Amino acid sequence: MSTYIAEYVDRLPHGSEAKARRYATERYEGAAGLNWYDCDPTLQFILRNHLTASELDWATPYLHEVGALMAGPINEYAEQTDKNPPRLERYDRWGHDVSEVVMPASFHASREQLLAHSFTSPEFAQKAAIAGIHNVAPLVAARSYLLNQADIGMTCALGTGGDMVLRLAEQYAPGEAQVRVKEVLAEGQLTGETAQLMTERTGGSDLAALETTARRDGSTWLLNGFKWFVSNVNGSAYVVLAKPEGAEDGVRGIVPFLVMRERSDGSRNGIRIRRLKNKLGTNSVASAEVELVDAEAFMLAPFDEQPGGERAGQGRGLARMMELTNDSRMGVSMMGLGCARRALVESLTYAAAREAFGKRLDDQPLMQRKLAELIVETEAAQALVFDGQIGAQLRLGVPLIKLKAARLGITAASDAIEIHGGNGYIEQWPVARILRDAQVNTVWEGADNVLCLDVRRAITREEAHLPLFARIQDAISSSGGDGKTTELVAQRLERVAEALDRWRTLDPMVAEARLFPLAQHMSGVYAAALLLEQAGSSAAAGDSGRKALVARLYARTHLAPSDPLTDMETEARELDQWDLLRSGALAD
Repeated sequence: MSTYIAEYVDRLPHGSEAKARRYATERYEGAAGLNWYDCDPTLQFILRNHLTASELDWATPYLHEVGALMAGPINEYAEQTDKNPPRLERYDRWGHDVSEVVMPASFHASREQLLAHSFTSPEFAQKAAIAGIHNVAPLVAARSYLLNQADIGMTCALGTGGDMVLRLAEQYAPGEAQVRVKEVLAEGQLTGETAQLMTERTGGSDLAALETTARRDGSTWLLNGFKWFVSNVNGSAYVVLAKPEGAEDGVRGIVPFLVMRERSDGSRNGIRIRRLKNKLGTNSVASAEVELVDAEAFMLAPFDEQPGGERAGQGRGLARMMELTNDSRMGVSMMGLGCARRALVESLTYAAAREAFGKRLDDQPLMQRKLAELIVETEAAQALVFDGQIGAQLRLGVPLIKLKAARLGITAASDAIEIHGGNGYIEQWPVARILRDAQVNTVWEGADNVLCLDVRRAITREEAHLPLFARIQDAISSSGGDGKTTELVAQRLERVAEALDRWRTLDPMVAEARLFPLAQHMSGVYAAALLLEQAGSSAAAGDSGRKALVARLYARTHLAPSDPLTDMETEARELDQWDLLRSGALAD
């Protein structure tokens, strides 16, 4: 019956070969039909700026291999895990609470492949050193960027604070605990074995309201409390925030503790998983509600119970943890960028294959405008994230970069759905999952408002805007953009500095309300300056001026005053130079 219907539909009187071409399925391979390193000229451009020619020649086969891995098996495993998420086995057959998280086979297959192709493993570091490469940070960032196009949940599952746990343990934990945590992390190659237990029912950002309590028990501590949202809950080592008995009931009383899945005597620790979260996306990372019942813990901060001792030193451990959290924020920024890049590639490939009104979608002026906007915004975020990952690493840059990149992942995925039309809204097409996954990036490691408060803290306590403005000025000085765009960015930097001075004089309530537009302006000028700097380095390499075009389009959108009459008289560079713009975004 179904075969008869299909044959009949294919012979409808108003059907034709031209119409049938529009729904020929083999034309819609999308991003999964590409090698994500080979098809990304902008990533290759950034790596050329951070590696020597010989270093890049050595690394290219590895990058090519990883580009194929992420676009192929890892992307496919992500789709399988999304449809078959982790499950919780709370009790064994005798009714004992075992709190075991069962991950799907696709998760384990993905993890195995990713660990085998890691750029942070000792084996890879040894190969790089033999080749004369001692700084693999650009390669690690590139791999993360490629993985995040396939599955940001897997990035979280394999990288939730392992390095942070190790550094805190080395600095504060007793020797025995250091040995144990190193053994756990070595087994997982610093990945997939750790989690952070911070968020409680009282809220994730308002740490002062935290309720989990620590009680001294000889040389260790016992923790009791309830954590509301724990990602990577199937790990073996955790950093847990708690307040020691008698400590100040506020932020200064909070201390980070190291908690292991097993106690020192080998018995199971007091960690009870109440339930797994039924999340919108990121199903490859297990998230749960966790109850701590006399859980053995080791303090990760200096502590002295003697009068006049270092009780106030508790805050130093938390401050150190917050410093290390900046690394996690940059990781989430890379996740947002990965979502945006995947959305862009899916949009470009779909628009090139789909036809309407007698032409390909990407030959239509309005579609070219939308795709050009996606290209420019993604490359601006790319410039910010890679500068923060392997460049200047500015204190104020971290919240500004996350503010921009995390939000772009959502808007780009939403645009991709619109470009795909009804197909984009269907779960069998890839962009629906990208949108669901991308939404978490504005929550993980601080929502927009929390980031703005961090911007205020960085400015008022550390004068962190000064090195940021110096970085922006250096980038402008290396501009390869046209004179008008360079002058515009320089003027906007001056205006942002003036706005910051004015902001300092405002009533505290008003000043806090104005933090968001101030941060937005800062990130916009920062991104525009980096694009100008990229235009300078690309011009020195003899390119055709494409990066200068990207910088001009970005500055026009974000920094130039908007006037509809002026817009009617402005050249449509995104249309006039569409082929140049697209060719630098996606290599066929």
